[in-house]
Parts: sequence; C-alpha cells; structure tokens
Amino acid sequence: MKIGFLKSEDPRCPLSETSAKKFKKLDVALLIENGLGAELDLDLEQLDGVVDKSRDEILADADMVYSTDPLSEADLSKLKKDSILVSFYAPFNAVNQVDTLTGKAIQVFSMDMIPRTTLAQSMDVLSSMASIAGYKSVLLAAERLPRYFPMMMTAAGTVKPATVMILGAGVAGLQAIATARRLGAKVEVFDVRQAVKEEVEGLGGKFIEVEGATDDKDAGGYAVEQTEEFKQRQKDKIAERVANADVVITTAQLRGRPAPTLVTKAMVENMKHGSVIIDLAASTGGNCELTDGETTVMHQGVQIIGDSHLANSALIDASALLSNNIYNYTQQFFKEGQVNVDLENEIIAKSRIYTYEKS
Repeated sequence: MKIGFLKSEDPRCPLSETSAKKFKKLDVALLIENGLGAELDLDLEQLDGVVDKSRDEILADADMVYSTDPLSEADLSKLKKDSILVSFYAPFNAVNQVDTLTGKAIQVFSMDMIPRTTLAQSMDVLSSMASIAGYKSVLLAAERLPRYFPMMMTAAGTVKPATVMILGAGVAGLQAIATARRLGAKVEVFDVRQAVKEEVEGLGGKFIEVEGATDDKDAGGYAVEQTEEFKQRQKDKIAERVANADVVITTAQLRGRPAPTLVTKAMVENMKHGSVIIDLAASTGGNCELTDGETTVMHQGVQIIGDSHLANSALIDASALLSNNIYNYTQQFFKEGQVNVDLENEIIAKSRIYTYEKS
C-alpha cells in the first residue's frame, strides 16, 4: 500500500513526523514530492518508510494520492488506474473542478465533504482550521483596534472594555468568544441556532436572540436559509448591536451558496471611528457588504478585513492538525494492509464525490 503526498500552493504540510510514524505501523509506504515540508524546515525524507519522489513518479505509482489543491487535468491523466485521490474539491461551490474528473479511471474523495458528526470529529479539517481562525481573528482585531480590549483602571482614569460582536457561533465563533473573553472584552453573539445559546453563555458571551429562526439540526454545522420576515428582524437587531461594537467578527457561511450579507454598508457607516470588522466568510462572498475578497478595506474610519485563511497564520499548528486529520481519515480505507472502499462506512460514502463507471 503506497500513499503519495503532493505539494500544493497551500503552505500547510499534510504529513508530519507523528503521522508518518502512525502510517508506518499500518505498513503503509509513504511517497512525498520533492521539497514537501520545506516551508516548515521539515526533513520528512529522513523518516523511516518515507521516500522522496518526483510528482510524476508519485502520480504513476501511488495507490492513494493526497493533494490539498485539486489536481490539474494533466496531473489527473497521470494517476495510476483504479487509484484513490483525496483532496478538497468543494463540490457544492466548484462544479467545474468536479467536471474535470469525468472519464478518469479513479475514485475521488473530498475532505470538505466529511460529515460533521461526532464519529468524524478527529478527521474534520474544516473544524480544525475554523478553531484556529476564530482564535487568530480576535488577535488580529486586537492588534488593529486603536483601543484596549480589557477594562483598565489607571491613575489617569478608567478605560471601558471593548465590545466584540460575533456573528455565528460555530467552531470559529466559539473559539473567538473564548479568546475575546480571555483578553477582557465584553462579548455579544448572534446565531440563528437557538441550540448554541448555552455554549455561548458558558463561555461568557451574551447571546442576542431574534425570535422565529428556522433551526435545521441536520445542516451539518452550517447556517440555513431563513424566512424574509426573520431576516428583517435579524437585520434590525444586528444593526442595533453592530453600532455599539468596537469589533465585529463574522463567521456565517451557507454550504453551496454565497455567504449571507449580515453587515450592510449602512451598518458600517453607523459604526464608531476606529472599529474593526474581521470577515472570515470572505472566500464565499463575505458577511459584510463591503468585504472585497481577501483584502483590507477602509470605509469611513472602519477597517473591513476579509480573510478566510487565517488558520495559515498559525502554520505549524495548522499543519500538525491537518496531518492528523488526514491520517485519521485515510486509515478508514485500510483493511489488512490493502485499500478497502467500504461504502457502508458513512464517512467514506458521504465524502466520495466521483467514481469511474466502467462501460
């Protein structure tokens, strides 16, 4: 059994010394593309059971290939027949990338399609990265905000604590709440899911309620579309709280659709001078109307920072978590040292996005 790890534009390293040792115990040979791990100064080729190969050699020889970036058509054509490709195809958002797989004699699995269930937590890359992003978003906001986060009592007077408004209490939002509270900020939180209220309050945040939300417990951790009546009440409540906030962190995304606009231009213009917005949903359009991709926009004294890749700013830990997630996922395919695509396994079945249909 040979697994090949390819380099990607993504700076995270998908293999670590720890995960390599675990693969070794499973009697799996590891093929790594020349230079994998260089960004972290890792000498992976020195590890027992790891062999340094060219990209073309890995594509032609590996039984399973991992690439964080979807492969080009040229690379796909070089894959070993009946091999398995593991990547991140975001099939709900990038149909054209999935279309490139047509006719290829392989099976393809997308790790962003792993069900967000208790059983799959150890391989849920989206949650791993969201946790880092939530933490880093608060640190970035604290750096850019021209104010203290905590209350300060000084001889020159008392400084009030900053108010942080977090829109979305998923993994990223909960980590942002905990981090902002540790820094001494006052934290207010909005989420359409009433079920997260207890978690929010347990972390010290104030849960802002809007009645009448549609709560879909089967949405896999994503927000769900709401009624127009609810959206208007939501808009009014958010406008009221955003105007009072020093920092707004937005995390809401809808699988397969653009991120919902929660912070309008008018709301931004009503914010205090020096306020900061961190939009973690920038890659799918952003939760703020003024978000402009992965850039920083200044509008009437308010900074709007779009960044859906904040996890990469903690590259060492992001790589370590990614490599653990990949190991935990790929071992689902092993049985007695051989590849076994067990479609009775919900994790494998739901993450498979393409299989070659023999004529």
